[in-house]
Amino acid sequence: MNFSIEHIAVPAANPAALKDWYVRVLGAQPVWDNGQNPPVCLVALPGAWLEIYAADSPLAERGNNKLAGWRHVALRVDSMDAAKAELTKRGVKFDKETRPAAGGGNVLFFEDGEGNLLHLVERPANWQPGKA
Repeated sequence: MNFSIEHIAVPAANPAALKDWYVRVLGAQPVWDNGQNPPVCLVALPGAWLEIYAADSPLAERGNNKLAGWRHVALRVDSMDAAKAELTKRGVKFDKETRPAAGGGNVLFFEDGEGNLLHLVERPANWQPGKA
């Protein structure tokens, strides 16, 4: 069997606003919208889609990267400095410093429009999994 990630679900307090954040800040491409209010939609980032839909209730500690379960989405970039500069122009606030990434390279955490964790990951040139 072959598996690949098709989409990641992101329940949101305001699905329309969160969809707009991913389109405006990360350049996600709208794929599908059910046309209802609140919407259910799919947006595409290279490598996977995000399904954004209404949450029943917010998770108070969603920014805690140590809670059990899915905690963040990592976005691979060629240049940490260039990505940080561009995202800063688009309104992203970085309140942590760049730190070493598991497996080699560096990571830099930030939050989406609802406080969900994302991070940039920059791997060394010619990096290959298992060859840190």
